[in-house]
Amino acid sequence: MNIERFLGHVAAALCSFGLATAAQAQINEHTFRFTTTNPAGHPIVAGAEKWAALVQQKSGGKITIKIFPGGVLGADDQVLSATRRGKIDFTAMNSGYLQARIRAFALLDFPFLFNDEKEADAILDGPIGKQLADKTPAKGLINLAFWELGFRNLTNNKRPIIKMEDISGLKIRVIPSSIYSDTFNALGAEAVPMPFPEVYRAMKRRTIDGHENALSVIEANKIYEVQKYLTITNHVYNPQSLLASKKTWDKLTADEQSLLASTAIEAGKFEREISRSGEAQTLANLQKLMQVNVLSHDELAKLRTSLQPVIEKYTVMVGPELVGQVQSQLEKMRKK
Repeated sequence: MNIERFLGHVAAALCSFGLATAAQAQINEHTFRFTTTNPAGHPIVAGAEKWAALVQQKSGGKITIKIFPGGVLGADDQVLSATRRGKIDFTAMNSGYLQARIRAFALLDFPFLFNDEKEADAILDGPIGKQLADKTPAKGLINLAFWELGFRNLTNNKRPIIKMEDISGLKIRVIPSSIYSDTFNALGAEAVPMPFPEVYRAMKRRTIDGHENALSVIEANKIYEVQKYLTITNHVYNPQSLLASKKTWDKLTADEQSLLASTAIEAGKFEREISRSGEAQTLANLQKLMQVNVLSHDELAKLRTSLQPVIEKYTVMVGPELVGQVQSQLEKMRKK
């Protein structure tokens, strides 16, 4: 089933499954595997649990999604490869991680692209998000929905970062993605690409000085045990792509696809809500465990200026037309 027909079924799913029982629809028995590098208790895992419960309920108990958190089935690159091969059925990971296979997804890791979650939702849940999702089937994946990790911030174990120059010389772990390396190298750091399951141990051994991540990840993975300083930069907003293996997807009936797709979106709304509602408490918790600094407006402006060449480089890679569409929509929102 092609992606255009699938998206049409998504629109009809909420109505069709409200009127038809699982017995009336073409729903067969399945057991699927979902994995994420985030640990139990993280919003992504809570979102997956919500999705699994919705799927089981609306399938009349016929479809089960088993959840494997904490990177037990591998790091993101391994999981992405296994998902494309059909060895793993579903996963959630940083959307920008797909840029190695689909260049346009680098757009979602542009530094300082979004000012807040409302802007991100407008882009991801609209035509631009659909344009990106439409590119995934050709790479053996189906982007079912955009969940979220949140805004990323900077930790290190050497010194408090009060000004941009304090970043210089720090060995900062980054997602194995070229735009992250370019971003932190442009800020004077030494970017060290590394799979996330290796990060805690590398910090403990002092082979890296720090890393950058969402507050929820910092807390859930107990990064405060091996890092002293946290700097609030909000330099990148991370949507999470909920991905299905196309090999798994193509074996499903239209009714099964519609059920999984509609519930993925429903669970995504839940996941975003708990991610955002819990952030203030997460920050309060981290303030008791780490020295927390907030970069001033002037220092953030210096970061933005330093990163402009990175944005220009990846605008060429992503495509000026698509980047222009995003910038135009954001400008209209900001004028209201």
